[in-house]
Amino acid sequence: MLKKIKVTPLAAESFGVRSMCTLVETPDVKVLLDAGVSLCPYRFGLPPHPIEFKIIDKLRRRIAEAADTAEVVTISHYHFDHHTPSYEDWLVNWTEANETARQIYHGKKVLMKNPKEKINASQRQRAWLFQKTGGKYATTLEPADGKTFTFGKSTAVRFSEAVSHGADDSMLGWVVMALIEYEGERFMFAPDVQGPMSTHTLELIKSANPQVIMIGGPPFYLGGFKVGEAQLQLGLKNLVSVVEAVPLTILEHHALRDEQWRQRIKQVYAVALDVGHGVMTAAEFTGEKNKFLEYKRKQLYLDTPPPKEFEKWMRQGLTKKSSIKPPI
Repeated sequence: MLKKIKVTPLAAESFGVRSMCTLVETPDVKVLLDAGVSLCPYRFGLPPHPIEFKIIDKLRRRIAEAADTAEVVTISHYHFDHHTPSYEDWLVNWTEANETARQIYHGKKVLMKNPKEKINASQRQRAWLFQKTGGKYATTLEPADGKTFTFGKSTAVRFSEAVSHGADDSMLGWVVMALIEYEGERFMFAPDVQGPMSTHTLELIKSANPQVIMIGGPPFYLGGFKVGEAQLQLGLKNLVSVVEAVPLTILEHHALRDEQWRQRIKQVYAVALDVGHGVMTAAEFTGEKNKFLEYKRKQLYLDTPPPKEFEKWMRQGLTKKSSIKPPI
């Protein structure tokens, strides 16, 4: 769908981690979108399996290599699977104090979600910490909400107004979407919109008229205890509208944390087929096999029991597990 804009997903649920980190290149600029990656600290009562740690280590290196080539890094919001903190944490974020964030943000122009407007308390605190730590390595830090930035002769990076992280009344705050344009081609990055659940967000996506979109789908795995079924169904309905309007949809993130996700979105595939559009995961987009690890965690422990050294690490408290690199 895109011949002049190169889109390279670097880390995502279909690669085995929580992330939507993507490198987008035009002849004018290289933009690293949402340079964060995380693991779920506990799923089914279990910490990440050694296989998950090996994957996040590999993908952290991949993101750092991409950052070496990028001039611009974006932050859609301040969850740690979308930006990289500066403290040591080996359980969730696989970060070495100061060094991991420095690798990503050093010398970059950072276009970030406004840290003071349309932001909830927890993300406001994380944004403040980022500016004092990892952000200090950047050449510039600039709030991006609703703004357009131009690079070279023909590239525009347009950020949406702050939109809901899921439903319009979400307690999780707001995110900004990004549209990268070059000579009539348009790639849209819509992280954590969860479908989108918000009809207003859907309208913004359709009005942007992208040829390719990477979007975070509905969080089916949270249904029944954190997210109501009506909200999930609205997110699914709006996702159907997205694939009907956009020639290629790269579906990622929350939607893929549920083992039954393909069955849950069968209507999405059906509508895409009817109109001749495509729907795929980030791994499929890059020609790789899907590697869903989080929802397979229990099975990973059964199929590949970890060594005794790792079991000893597992018995540590949460704080110690975060500060002690797991023996993988």
